[in-house]
Amino acid sequence: MQTVYVETSVVSYFTGTTSRDVVIAGHQASTKDFWGKLNTEFEPVISVLVIKEASQGEIEKAEMRAKAIQGFNVIDISKDAEELADLLISKKGIPADFPEDALHIALAAVAGINFIATWNFKHINNPFTKNRIKEIIEDAGYVCPVLASPEELLGEDS
Repeated sequence: MQTVYVETSVVSYFTGTTSRDVVIAGHQASTKDFWGKLNTEFEPVISVLVIKEASQGEIEKAEMRAKAIQGFNVIDISKDAEELADLLISKKGIPADFPEDALHIALAAVAGINFIATWNFKHINNPFTKNRIKEIIEDAGYVCPVLASPEELLGEDS
């Protein structure tokens, strides 16, 4: 079974109240479909960073996010991941103002995760930065996880 790093935006879309914005509502529906493939087609992995981010905000919503990711494999933040995140920033793969985005990618790469599921189109799943991110990670000696939205990971089912 292939592994997928479930980035915090995906957890938020899964547990969030259905949006009135049709695009966001569509992303939420795709996320729920994707969630159904976790533990059957994909082995879900999160990090302590996802747990930290998911625990922020309204207590009731934070509890829903915590319950949704309960039982997922958790990876710790390692020195190698921190160094790779710093490299992603210093080599302009991820803007310096968003170190958590760099760390999500680095954690998944260092852990050998196959995919990163994210709704973060600004800094992670961005067609203008994907190649740069991949180049930096591979130059550092790691395999870059495929950066994709839950909808993309549904494949023919979407």
